[in-house]
Amino acid sequence: MMKTRAKYCLGQVVRHRKHPFRGVIFDVDPEFSNTEEWYNNIPEEARPDRAQPFYHLLAENEKSYYVAYVSEQNLAADYSGEPVDHPDIPDMFGPFEDGHYPLHFAMN
Repeated sequence: MMKTRAKYCLGQVVRHRKHPFRGVIFDVDPEFSNTEEWYNNIPEEARPDRAQPFYHLLAENEKSYYVAYVSEQNLAADYSGEPVDHPDIPDMFGPFEDGHYPLHFAMN
């Protein structure tokens, strides 16, 4: 049995290490849990290891808002103190405080 511990937590603001976007974590998979098609669309030389946490983000860049699925190795904590403006944040989280978003409700 593999034991994996996530480095980042729900409600935390993070940045992608290689691409210009940031987001709020709303779910974590202990290891890769997306489709093979999604995984195979990543260039082979850039594909992350499957055996690490993958994070679901309410993401934003300069042009749009979207949901992203990102491996732990490609994330970094965002210490800018700036909120994320994704329009779905109020559905899951309370107001931005001390660099993170508190959950509105308990999750399993």
